Amino acid sequence: MIVGVARETVPGERRVALVPASVQPLIKVGLGLIVEEGAGDEAGFLDSDYTDKGALTGTRGEVFAKADIILQVIGPGTNAGAANLGHFREGQILIGMQDPLGNPHGTAAMAARGVTSFSLELVPRITRAQSMDVLSSMATVAGYQAVLEAASHLPRLFPMMMTAAGTLAPTKAFIVGVGVAGLQAIATAKRLGAVVEAYDVRPAVKEQVTSVGAKFVEFDLETEGAEDKGGYAKAQSEDFIRRQQEQMLAVVARNDVVITTAAIPGKKSPVLVTEPMVEAMAPGSVIVDLAAERGGNCELTRANEVVIAHGVTILGPTDLVSRKPYHASQMFSKNVETFLKSMLVEGNLNINLEDEVTAGTLLTRDGQVVHARVRELLGLDNSAGDPAGTEGG
Repeated sequence: MIVGVARETVPGERRVALVPASVQPLIKVGLGLIVEEGAGDEAGFLDSDYTDKGALTGTRGEVFAKADIILQVIGPGTNAGAANLGHFREGQILIGMQDPLGNPHGTAAMAARGVTSFSLELVPRITRAQSMDVLSSMATVAGYQAVLEAASHLPRLFPMMMTAAGTLAPTKAFIVGVGVAGLQAIATAKRLGAVVEAYDVRPAVKEQVTSVGAKFVEFDLETEGAEDKGGYAKAQSEDFIRRQQEQMLAVVARNDVVITTAAIPGKKSPVLVTEPMVEAMAPGSVIVDLAAERGGNCELTRANEVVIAHGVTILGPTDLVSRKPYHASQMFSKNVETFLKSMLVEGNLNINLEDEVTAGTLLTRDGQVVHARVRELLGLDNSAGDPAGTEGG
C-alpha cells in the first residue's frame, strides 16, 4: 500500500502529518511513501529530507492519484478542511483530525464521497493508545505556547529579580483546567519564574498540580462525578457554574495572568471567567483562552482576536500549536505512525472492529457513517447495532 502525505491548505496551518523520521519505520513494515512537494516546508522539513529517507515526492494530484492512504493534520471532515474533499476518490483511506463531534455533517460528506476515514481525536484514552493520542500531544504544545503568548503581552517580567534598582515581584499566574495543556502551562510558567496556582473541577488532579510546583485552588463545590470515563471533565449544571464563578472571582482578581483550557469535546466551551472577573483584574493583566475555538472560557473572548477590556488583554488564539510546527509535527507524526502500524498486517491495512482503537476512531466506511456517537448527532438509527460503536473518548 502507498501512503500519501498531503500538504495542509487550511490558512495558518503550518504542521505536516508525517515527518521524515517516520518514513523509514513505515517502509520497513511494507508501505510506500509519497509526499506532496513542499508539504513540510513550513514546519522545517524539506523535500530532500523525505527523499533521503526513501520517500517519493510529487504534485498534489500525483499524491491523491497514487496513494491508498492519505495522511492529513486537518482533514476534510472539519469545516476548515472541507474544500479538500473533492480530491479524494471512492475507497481511499484517510487518517487525520476530522472534528466529528463538532461537525458531524463533515463526516456525512466523507461517507457520501465513499472515503474510509479515521478521526484521531477519537483515540480512546487507554494505556495502549497513549502513543497515538494526538489531542494530548497537541495540548502539550498549546499549553507551552500559551504561556509564551501571555509573557509577550504582559508588561511585567515573569521571575522575581533582585537587582541594584530594587526587587521585582514575580508574576502571578492562574491556570484553569488541568488537563495536558494545563499541566504544561503550569510547568512552563514555573520555569519562567511565575508563582502559579491552578484549578480543575476534578479534585483528582490536585496531586498532579502540586507535583509540578503549583498551588491547587479548592472551592466549596460538589465535584463527585465531575470526570467521565475517558478522563475528561463533564459538563456541569448552570447552578454549579454560577457558584463556581462566584468563588473564582477573588482568585482571578489576584493574578496577573489567567490561562483557561476547559473544553468539552463537541460542545460549547463553558464560560468560567466573567466580565466582572476581568474588571477586577489589575490593568495590564493578560488572559489566554485556549477554548476560544468553541466560544471561549472567558465571556469576552473572540476567536483569533486580541480584545482589550477594562485594561486587560484577552487573547483567543486557535492556532497556538501551529506556532511551533516543528515539534508539533514531530509529535503528531509519531502518533500517526504508531496508529497506522497498529492496523497493518503484512503491509496491508486490517480494519479489525474487535480492536478498541480501530473501532473507536473509524468514522466512515462503504459509503456509511459507522461511528455510533456521530450517527446519533446526525439523527441516524443505531438500533441495528453499530460496528464502530465503541466510544472514542
